[in-house]
Amino acid sequence: MREMIKLFVVIVLFSIVSGGGLAALRGATKDRIEMQQLKFVKGPTLAKILKGCENDYLADRFKIADGEVQRDFFVGKFNGKRNVVAFEAFGKGFGGDIGVIVAVNVETDKIVGVGITTHSETPGLGARIKTEEAFTAQFKGMSIKEPFKVKADGGQVDAISGATVSSRGVCGAMVKLGEIYTRLKDQIVEKLKA
Repeated sequence: MREMIKLFVVIVLFSIVSGGGLAALRGATKDRIEMQQLKFVKGPTLAKILKGCENDYLADRFKIADGEVQRDFFVGKFNGKRNVVAFEAFGKGFGGDIGVIVAVNVETDKIVGVGITTHSETPGLGARIKTEEAFTAQFKGMSIKEPFKVKADGGQVDAISGATVSSRGVCGAMVKLGEIYTRLKDQIVEKLKA
């Protein structure tokens, strides 16, 4: 019986030390992992849609609590003004979630650029949402508050031929981005002034 208790105590102590070590390691590397994800997953898309901005948008970013979610906003400075923010939302595609980042001028509420970060769409079909620049370019200049739909659904967006579901997924993400922007615009503007 005494050996059983001794073994139990050793296992409990080992678990506490291991759990504490893993928690400390996670805390120590959390910021570095987040920066690597920003740089290599969102970075290329942000570079494309914030092309020509004067600041480091990965370093010049802020977070806003949106319910239980912390949203990242990347600041674009053009002509000396911090008046563009880029942020991400997800829509449902054929193969899963589609990550969409939009850059918006907060003075005009107009879209400056749209890019796809992540997706699991079919190569050669739905995956073209990321590679066909004409598809994402058609959003540029539109108001972020538009009710984005593909033309087949009565909207204004030309879907990619053979990839209507994926195109609808991008429109769904755009609608969510518009809702987020409308809900958080006052806080976004305050953060840009800081």
